[in-house]
Amino acid sequence: MTDRLAPTPGARNNSASLRRALGILIRLGDDVEGRGCTLTELAAQQGLSKSTVLRLLQPLVDARFVQVLPSGAYRLGWRNAQLGQVYLAGNDPHRDTRDVLKGLSEATSETVHLVTADFPHVVYVDKVDSPLPVRMASRVGSTQSAYCTSVGKAMLAYADDAVVDAVIAAGMAPRTGNTITDGDALRAELARSRARGWAIDDVENEAGVRCVAAPVFDVTGAATHAISVSAPEERMPPERVSQVVPLVRAAARDISQRWGGRG
Repeated sequence: MTDRLAPTPGARNNSASLRRALGILIRLGDDVEGRGCTLTELAAQQGLSKSTVLRLLQPLVDARFVQVLPSGAYRLGWRNAQLGQVYLAGNDPHRDTRDVLKGLSEATSETVHLVTADFPHVVYVDKVDSPLPVRMASRVGSTQSAYCTSVGKAMLAYADDAVVDAVIAAGMAPRTGNTITDGDALRAELARSRARGWAIDDVENEAGVRCVAAPVFDVTGAATHAISVSAPEERMPPERVSQVVPLVRAAARDISQRWGGRG
């Protein structure tokens, strides 16, 4: 007797359909303005025929994961928010970190992010906005490339060489004139970040924005998260970085200790 389930006829096709349907959901999740995507756009983006996309969309619409707009375009439905709330209820970083993020934002008057790794990307899991008029356009749940962000470099500085190699292999397109686009140069920057215990996005990911980050360690000693302070470069000139770094590192240590980290 075995607990292993034998594959059933058509299972591979069903799995392929599921992956394609999930690809549609992920694409619709990029529609942050809520304008929706047409059937033609989805088919072109997924590399599928319109009839196939329509077949994949129907059960998603029926289950309210996708909504059809009056224009005929498609966007995410309310069911995604329901699942998101259930996820956050069981994996809420706010319970252990919210006061730390708020304290760091109040101490610097700038936007603070808590980010986790999903290499070659990073995912923003929490944010406290700056009280000042000009703020960062980032949002919780959004992703950025790891190689050009301070949070990404803060975590990569402690990652295995194979992970760094995979991030480099995924591509290092220039985001600004300051972006590091060479693998060896990135490795050298990561070595510097590890030696000093913090990383910087020196206007490398977004024009006019400078960020400073420090890694957050879990119980295994892995840098699974990072915390950052982000600001317009006129509010974060190079001379201010040295003032912000101790605050960011102290906040990162606080969260690491709360999570039982031993970095």
